[in-house]
Amino acid sequence: MTTPAFADAVLVERSGTTHPLTDRRWRGDDGAPLTVSPIIGLTPNEIDAAERSLWRYRAVLPVDPSVRVSLGEGWTPLVSLPWGHGDIRFKLEWFNPTSSFKDRGVSVMMSHLHSQGVFHVLEDSSGNGGSAVACYAAAAGIHAKVIVPAATSPAKILQARAFGAEIELVPGTRDQVSDEAIRQSTTIPYASHNWHPFFLQGTKTIAYEMWEQLGFTAPDNVVLVAGAGSNILGCDIAFRELLEAGQIDRLPRLLVGQPEHWATIADGVNGIDPESHGPREPTIAEGASIARPIRLDEAVAAVVDSGGSAVAVSDAEIRAAVAALTARGLYAEPTSAVAAAALDRFLTDGTIGPGDTTVVVLTGTGLKSADSMAAIVGRTPA
Repeated sequence: MTTPAFADAVLVERSGTTHPLTDRRWRGDDGAPLTVSPIIGLTPNEIDAAERSLWRYRAVLPVDPSVRVSLGEGWTPLVSLPWGHGDIRFKLEWFNPTSSFKDRGVSVMMSHLHSQGVFHVLEDSSGNGGSAVACYAAAAGIHAKVIVPAATSPAKILQARAFGAEIELVPGTRDQVSDEAIRQSTTIPYASHNWHPFFLQGTKTIAYEMWEQLGFTAPDNVVLVAGAGSNILGCDIAFRELLEAGQIDRLPRLLVGQPEHWATIADGVNGIDPESHGPREPTIAEGASIARPIRLDEAVAAVVDSGGSAVAVSDAEIRAAVAALTARGLYAEPTSAVAAAALDRFLTDGTIGPGDTTVVVLTGTGLKSADSMAAIVGRTPA
C-alpha cells in the first residue's frame, strides 16, 4: 500500500483564499466555511484491508495516522433487503461506536485536533454529534463541552454525560444553539461537526465503503437524510475523488429526504422559496431540524450536479417508515427513517428504476430516541 503526501492539501474558502492545514481555524476570515482542497482518490491496492475501520482508507485522509483517535468506527454493514423494486441495500451506521454516522467525521476531526495539541473543545449538537465528540474527546484525553438544545432526547444527552462531557442546555431552536456555540468559540476551540472541514473528511469514508462493498463500483443512487448535509457533502467529495482517480465512470445520484418545514436543502434543489412554507413546526426527526445549514449552497450543488433529487416528507410518512423498517428488523431512529420515507417517494415516482442499485444510509439507532420510538410504536396498528 502506498501513502500519498498531503503537502499541498490546504483549507479553501468560498472566496478562494487558502490556509495551511496546520492553522487552528474552523472558518474563514470572511465567515465562510472551509473545505480541504481536492485529493485524488485511491485505488483498491491502496486500501489497508487488514484495518477493519475507516482508517483502511488512510491514504486519502489528510491526517497523520500515528496520532489518530480511533475506536473502530466505519466499515459498517451493507445489507440487502426487499423493498419495492430494484437492488435496495441499507448502510447500517448504528454499528459505529456511539451508534451513529457522526463517529466517522469526529474520529478524523478529533485526530486532527489531537495532532495540534488541543486539550479543550466545544461542540453544539442536537444529540448524536455531541455524543460522538464527547466519546472521542474522552478517548483522546481532551475535555469536551457540548451545548445542546433543551428539547434533545434524554438518552442522547445521557450518552454525552457518560463520556465526561460538560453539558449546557440552551432553550430554543437548533440554530439558536449554534449561535450560542459560536459566541463561546472565542475562548474554547470549536470542534463543530457542522463547521470543521476535517469532519467531512471522515464522513466521506462512507462512500468509499459503498464502492468497496459493491465490488469497487458505484451505486446508481444513494438515498440520504439531510439536516446540515454532511453526508451529502461527504459522498460528493469521495465519489469525485474516485472519479478523478478513474475508479468509477460516473457520479451516483444523491437522493435526499428532509422533514417538511425543515427542508431547506430540498427547497434549494427544487427552486422553492424556503419561507413559502410558513412557520416551522416541531418534527419527530429532531436531528434534521436545521433551518440554516452552514453549507447550504454546497449541499444543493452536490445534489444537482449528481443529477439527484430531494423531497420533503411529513411526520406521518416518517412514522410509517419507522414501522416499515422495524418490520424488516431494522431499528432506526425517526431522523434516520427520513431516508426510508424518501426511498418510498423515489420508488413511487419512478426516480429509482427497477434495474438500479440503491444504497439507503440509516444514520442512527432507535435506541437513541426511546421516547419518540415509544410514541411511534404505540401508534402502529398490531
